[in-house]
Amino acid sequence: MAREFYYKGKTPDELKEMTLEEFSRIIPSRSRRSLKRGFTERQKKLIEQVKKEPEKFHKTHERDLVIVPSIIGANLGIFNGKEFLRVAVTPEMVGHRLGEFSLTRGRVKHSNPGAGATRGSKHIPLK
Repeated sequence: MAREFYYKGKTPDELKEMTLEEFSRIIPSRSRRSLKRGFTERQKKLIEQVKKEPEKFHKTHERDLVIVPSIIGANLGIFNGKEFLRVAVTPEMVGHRLGEFSLTRGRVKHSNPGAGATRGSKHIPLK
């Protein structure tokens, strides 16, 4: 049996029923300050779109949006500077920012040096 998720003692259903002001009291201070300042117009538009059509895939550049309970279950495409990475919002993500789930830097794999990388490789035939 899977464990039920709780955020600060609240189930996801209880979180969805809370007002934004009540929710802001239980999240960390950095997120609380962001919610206190209010959402930008683009953030408000995204939240409204997600509320209307939660199953639809929504693309966004709003990486600094704090995940609120009303967008749990949404499918978002979060821009990482190159492409939109598909992210399904789960209850565990509440209180975090969207950008935390769409990394901007890829993993670097180092291998053998290429032609011309060292002085000795000048004398290696390429064919």
